[in-house]
Amino acid sequence: MDHSNYVIDEMISAKAIAARVETLAKDISAYFADTDKLVVIGLLRGSFMFIADLVRELDLPCEIDFLEASSYGNSTESSREVRILKDIRGEIEGRDVLLVEDIIDTGYTMKQVTEMLRTRNPKRMKICALLDKPSRREVDITADWTGFEIPDKFVVGYGIDYAQRNRNLDHIGAVRFVGD
Repeated sequence: MDHSNYVIDEMISAKAIAARVETLAKDISAYFADTDKLVVIGLLRGSFMFIADLVRELDLPCEIDFLEASSYGNSTESSREVRILKDIRGEIEGRDVLLVEDIIDTGYTMKQVTEMLRTRNPKRMKICALLDKPSRREVDITADWTGFEIPDKFVVGYGIDYAQRNRNLDHIGAVRFVGD
């Protein structure tokens, strides 16, 4: 099938995202209220817009780091083989950590990343995902905070891409391939 022709149907508006990010930040700030500094680790590249908006709303001292893992490449399907392309720079031993992900789909990426980071002995480690597709889950992993639960559709926007396109949309849209 030719995947070069597609349209994007809006699923979640920019306004709805902003409101949800504000609520998530309040909940996360309350949970980590006693921290001396929260290490916020964004999973690149899809989480970059979400993490930027989220940390601006957190009422906590934060350190920001990034990790890049890949299981998609330019495909719409997870390969289930997770590769760490960029590790975090800072130390997390004995520290409070918030992992920020754009979307939890099959769960393979988040499961491998959390297992790897737990070996570094963080004090507390929690997960915040903008989107969750529980119908696609193949491994046991759940976010502590979720922005939106979505159906099994391929989505783009607000940092999430399809073949490195559409990250710059201010909303989340479902990709519909012409002819599908």
